Amino acid sequence: MATVVRTPKDYRTNAAPWWCPGCGDFGVLRALQEAAAKLNLAPENVVLVAGIGCSGKIGDYFRSYSVHTVHGRTMPVAMGIKLANRNLTVIAAGGDGDGYGIGLNHFIHAVRRNIDITYIVMDNHIYGLTKGQFSPTSAQGFKTTSSPAGTADRPVKPLQLALAAGVTYLAQAFSSYPDHMAEIIAEAIQHKGFSLVNCISPCVTYNKVNTYDFYKENLVNLDEDPDYDPRNYDLAVDTVRKYDELVIGRIYIDDSQPTYQDLLPGYAEEPLVHARLEYEPEHWRAILKEFA
Repeated sequence: MATVVRTPKDYRTNAAPWWCPGCGDFGVLRALQEAAAKLNLAPENVVLVAGIGCSGKIGDYFRSYSVHTVHGRTMPVAMGIKLANRNLTVIAAGGDGDGYGIGLNHFIHAVRRNIDITYIVMDNHIYGLTKGQFSPTSAQGFKTTSSPAGTADRPVKPLQLALAAGVTYLAQAFSSYPDHMAEIIAEAIQHKGFSLVNCISPCVTYNKVNTYDFYKENLVNLDEDPDYDPRNYDLAVDTVRKYDELVIGRIYIDDSQPTYQDLLPGYAEEPLVHARLEYEPEHWRAILKEFA
């Protein structure tokens, strides 16, 4: 049988994106499609678990199986799918409000467990779908529709948080450089363990501070620094703090840690979807009798 060679077009759907013209999420979608083509992933073996908000619509535009979860629940749903069928490529995608707000607790536990999924966060430092409220990553003092005098909250620092939680693959990319982002996403998918790709995805409608021009002037590309070693944990911590997380590229990689599945007691080698189930009436009667 001839090998099927896929292109980014094979991961497009017929749905027309309703993102605002210029939204950074277009770059993330393109990068994800390019990464899938680079790895020649079969769409029927991929599950994209999408969160809420503008970024959560990405599941409608990427051709694979897709689950659109409720606010903050991308991680538990993605983890459950991966544990049920380890043969699937499981990718979670959402925004900073979804992942670092109500979903923050799930995010930390997914990181520390090192389950084999890839999490793509479209970070625009604002809530776009609900008309421009401040988000968990908005800077302190940031003026929005919900904080006209400036937010009093200090921002979540996702890169530092992930490092503290024990992430084994951490990278950050920028929507203006989708080819670079595609390389990172492809590498993250191949990584055995939890991968976080925080994608700087500017909101052109409601965030007039964290703009494309701002990032182009301030971002530092670690992949272009010959002295930077992404396998040095202490260097990664010092670097993201030094540049206040205004970096892109591979930040930290650790291939030596076992995945959650490797350590889970009684985890069968055969995916649950292929397991033989007992349907004999006597089998169920015995269970009912035991717990009656």
